[in-house]
Amino acid sequence: MRAAWAGLAAAALATAATADAVEREQHLGADAGGSILVSGSKTELGGSVGGHFTYGLTDALNVLAEAAWSPVAVGEKGAGTARPLPGSITNVDVGLAYVLDVGRWVPYGGALVGGYALTGGTISGTSVLPGVVGALGLDYRFDRSWAAGVAFREHFLVTELPSYPSFTQVLARVEYTWGW
Repeated sequence: MRAAWAGLAAAALATAATADAVEREQHLGADAGGSILVSGSKTELGGSVGGHFTYGLTDALNVLAEAAWSPVAVGEKGAGTARPLPGSITNVDVGLAYVLDVGRWVPYGGALVGGYALTGGTISGTSVLPGVVGALGLDYRFDRSWAAGVAFREHFLVTELPSYPSFTQVLARVEYTWGW
């Protein structure tokens, strides 16, 4: 059995694509998926759409810039309702990611900081809050110019209000790459 596993591992390594990331490589892409807002004791589900830009400082370290809009219920309970009223969260974040470019599959992890605009629901006007983001992702490179993947973003809004401790996005992504 060990010989079979060793043979499988050797075959996988022998057929792996070469690493493609380089310094100054740039990515521009679109994102779409779902969002979860934990609001006090309530969990509200919504969607997310957005875009991202990535710049390769080195072959292992990227600068990330991301923006998204997520329609999700925000605010406290509406008058006469058991749930918050419809609204949205818009986020704009920048940060760094460490990339494990080992072939066609490219996992990464990073941290970002940014701003969040909460509108609608029972919030009068727009509430703007700072926040931090933990980022994980896995991309698949079809060739040197195109990639697609999934991204997980855990946002922590910095506020004294206990109503918005975290906001989560799970996104499908597609991107065009150049500068290699």
